[in-house]
Amino acid sequence: MLKGKKILLGVTGSIAAYKAAEIVSLLKKKGADIFVIMTASSLKFIQPLTFITLSGNPVIGNLFSTNDKTAIKHISLAAWADLILIAPATANVVGKIANGIADDMLTTTVMAFKAKVIFAPAMNTNMFANPLYQQNVEKLNTLGYEFIDSEYGRLACGAIGEGRLANIEEIVDRVENALTLKNDYQGKTVLITASCTREAIDKVRFISNYSSGKMGFALARIAHARGARVILVTGPTSLSAPKGITTISIESAEEMRKEVFKYYSQADIIISAAAVVDFRPREMFDGKLKKEKSEKLIIELERTPDILYELGKKKGDKILVGFAAETENMETNALKKLKEKRLDLIVANNISLRNGSSGFGSDKNSAKVINSKGITREIALIPKIEMAEKILDEILKIK
Repeated sequence: MLKGKKILLGVTGSIAAYKAAEIVSLLKKKGADIFVIMTASSLKFIQPLTFITLSGNPVIGNLFSTNDKTAIKHISLAAWADLILIAPATANVVGKIANGIADDMLTTTVMAFKAKVIFAPAMNTNMFANPLYQQNVEKLNTLGYEFIDSEYGRLACGAIGEGRLANIEEIVDRVENALTLKNDYQGKTVLITASCTREAIDKVRFISNYSSGKMGFALARIAHARGARVILVTGPTSLSAPKGITTISIESAEEMRKEVFKYYSQADIIISAAAVVDFRPREMFDGKLKKEKSEKLIIELERTPDILYELGKKKGDKILVGFAAETENMETNALKKLKEKRLDLIVANNISLRNGSSGFGSDKNSAKVINSKGITREIALIPKIEMAEKILDEILKIK
C-alpha cells in the first residue's frame, strides 16, 4: 500500500533507536522508499550501516558533508519526501522543533518541510511529564504536527510509567494511514458497537457467541484515521482499546443498549458490528450451579433488547448500518433485516463457510454490502482492516 511513497525517518538519541531498524524494515516491505536521517547522538546507539542495509539508501547525518554520495541537502530532502516520521523522538528534538531551532540535518529538514510530520516519542517518564515538554507537544499539535502516544511500562532506566516508544506496528499503521487514507470523515461522529455480549447464567457461566470484535475495531481505527470522532462500545474482547478513540466496555446486551443510547444523539453514523446475544436467562442463579445436584438443567430464556430495531425507529437523519451473520439464504435474510430495522446499509456474510480463514475470530472476511435501494456490492476475501475501508467508502455514498 505504500508503493511509491517517500518517507524520511528521523532517528534521535534514545535507547529505543534500535527499534527504528524494524520500522524501516516494515515500511520497506510495504513498498516505501526511505531515507534515514540520524542525529549525532543517535550514532551512539545504532550504526548507520544497519539503516543503509535495510533501506537501500545512504544515511543522512552531517549537515555539512562534502561526500557527494551522502550530501543530499535538507531543502532537496524536504522537497522529495511525502512524510517525515521521527521515531524515536527525544524531548530534545521535540523542544528544538517547537521553538524553531534548526541546527542539524533533521531539524533543518523539518523546518523546510511543508507536509505531514509525525513524532513517536520515547523518553524517561519524568521528562515526559515535565510541563516544558508537554507545552512543546501542545504547541506542535496546534501547528498541525502529529504525535503517536508513547506507552506506559518499564523503561530502560528501570522506572515504570509513560515514555516507552509506541508499538512498532502501530507506528507503521499510522504512517500508512497518513499516506493512503483520505480525510473524508472529518467533522463526523461515528458510534460503533463491537464484539459479543454475555448473558449470565450464574456467577461463573454465561451465554455468548464467537464474535471477537476484530471487525468493529477495524472500523473504529479506519474511521478515526479518516478524521472521524469515534465512540466504540465493545463487549468482552482480547483486543486493546484503540488510542484516540472513546472506548466503553460492556458485558450484557442491556449494558450495550444503555451506552449506545447514551451517546446516540452525538452520532452522525451508527455502525452496529456487535453480535448481540438474542436470548438471556430469565433469572440468574445465585452463586455457582453444582452439577451434582441434578442430571439435567432447564434454563428459561427471554429475548434481549433489539438495539438495532430501536435505533431504526428513531434514527431520523442519522445513517444506520447493520451486520448480518447468516448460515443460509444470506441475501434474503439480510434484505429482510435491512427493511425491518430501517437500515441504510447492511453487511452480510455467510458464517457457515467459516474454516478459520474468515468470519468470527479471523483476520479476514468476505461479504455482500447491500444498501437501502437493494444495490449489492460483493467483496471477496480480504483482511478486515481493508474490509473496513470498503464499508466506510460505501457509507459515504449514502445520500
